Amino acid sequence: MHVPRCLNEALHASVFLTLAIPWSPLPAVFDTDDFLTRTISPHAAMNKFEPQARDTASRQMLSDAMSRELATNPAKVMNVADAPSLAPRAPLTQSEVRTILVSLMLTMFLAALDQTIVATALPTIGREFHDVTNLSWVITAYLLASTAVAPVFGTLSDIYGRKAMIIVSLSLFIAGSVLCGLAPNMATLIIARGLQGLGGGGIMPVVQTVISDVVTPRERGQYQAYFSGVWTTAGIAGPVLGGVFAEHLHWSMIFWINVPLGIASLAMLLPKMGKIPVFHRRRKVDWTGGLLLMASAVVFMLVLTWGGNRFAWLSPTIAAMLGSSFVLAVGFVWHARATSEPFLPLSLMGGSVVPWAMAAGSCALGAMIGLTVHLPLYYQVVYHLSASESGLALIPLAAVSTGGAALAGRTMMRAVHYKRVAIVGTSSAAVIAAILAWVTVPLWPLLALLSLFAFGLGTTFPTSVVSLQNAVARPQVGTVTGAMNFFRALGASFTVAAFTTILLMVLGSDISIGHDGGHPVNAISAADLTRAFSYVFTAAAVMLAGAALFLTLMEERPLAGPATKPTLDMAG
Repeated sequence: MHVPRCLNEALHASVFLTLAIPWSPLPAVFDTDDFLTRTISPHAAMNKFEPQARDTASRQMLSDAMSRELATNPAKVMNVADAPSLAPRAPLTQSEVRTILVSLMLTMFLAALDQTIVATALPTIGREFHDVTNLSWVITAYLLASTAVAPVFGTLSDIYGRKAMIIVSLSLFIAGSVLCGLAPNMATLIIARGLQGLGGGGIMPVVQTVISDVVTPRERGQYQAYFSGVWTTAGIAGPVLGGVFAEHLHWSMIFWINVPLGIASLAMLLPKMGKIPVFHRRRKVDWTGGLLLMASAVVFMLVLTWGGNRFAWLSPTIAAMLGSSFVLAVGFVWHARATSEPFLPLSLMGGSVVPWAMAAGSCALGAMIGLTVHLPLYYQVVYHLSASESGLALIPLAAVSTGGAALAGRTMMRAVHYKRVAIVGTSSAAVIAAILAWVTVPLWPLLALLSLFAFGLGTTFPTSVVSLQNAVARPQVGTVTGAMNFFRALGASFTVAAFTTILLMVLGSDISIGHDGGHPVNAISAADLTRAFSYVFTAAAVMLAGAALFLTLMEERPLAGPATKPTLDMAG
């Protein structure tokens, strides 16, 4: 089965959109080391919002016999790095918290902008390097690298600390951007994009983890709207800037712009990182488990990229790649069970919170990404919009979801049963998608319904993310945040491929759209595409209904942090 050019480009465009949603950045696990950390040094396991009980130790004189016994015991040397702090860290001021959050938003904007700004410059890059055949690898290289390393950076931030990993990820991203700007040919550009993807894949989980260190779970949802707005702004501005740079300046500017933004982000963030509470715990890195997980993910992502395009879905090559991915995944599970401290503890993925919250977020994100990738085709054929008008018509779907995220975040601050708003929101979105599957409406009513759909869908993201992070021990927040981004990226890419397959099954494998030399080429009729999209909207409705069910099944644990509204004002 051969994917037509229009759908193939939409599938490749999913690379940018997969990571361009922040709700992009989990079960209760009793961690012995965390328990001991809290027992020995309470201040080292609490941030400035959490109550810190201080019990005065009773003073008792030792008897002579006990003194002699202690004097004869062999001395045990403790590594200074493992010793508890002698005094609690000074609490962060409102100004410092504001500075940290602003720098984190700039960092997220950097990653989000790079995933959308490249799209409109690709034709220019292909013409300059006289290579259109390998142009898709400019996208694919970034996708494979960023998806594979997300859990790696999350886990390493729990071992070596957030500061070290944010420096590494941003440095890799900046270095990759410089190499992209200097690339003399397509091969160098693809390799540089892979290096850039290594850094970009680490930015999201580390930033989300730092947020969890600075702001308590109950308050964290309040700031979701700010970060959601950053990604929405980058998603809209990226293609515009990319087109302007490629047309009026030079395509390399889409990469050079990352350098000052990255340096500014580091300059703002690093001076404050020393005051952020420390929750990481040094341990041996399970590199074998990490490599098995990354290899399995890379092969699976190649299947989603090449399936139905370079190779038929039922071809021996795709079957062999799927088998290889499955074997690598089984090897990872077996290794994790046999290792005392695995790269990604399997126990972290169980319980009454993690699997349900992760599944709900993945379904919601998958539905949004799948529709965002394919709706431009629907707009152009059914409503006769131009390419630029189709892009503008996507704004309600991307932007209005920020309002839903803000509503859910504020609800989490005040309500005991905070997940109810997300259950109602996703259920409403499922109903709207079902209506769109059965009824064809004019353009403006369609945009209004999609706005309501996005608003309801947006409530899922802060609820699922905060619930995941609230359910694990502090030294495991980075690990579980990286895993969340990893599985969401896989789920979103799978959904895009599934929606493409649905369209091909209904419309046929030889469809195309557009003009060749001024003459129409096998244009899709509006009636046929409307019928095909009825199945796409039905699939989206099923996914949102599943998200509502998963949220219902998720345990609603009390959120840590103050029950009252915080005094911090981002606009202050």
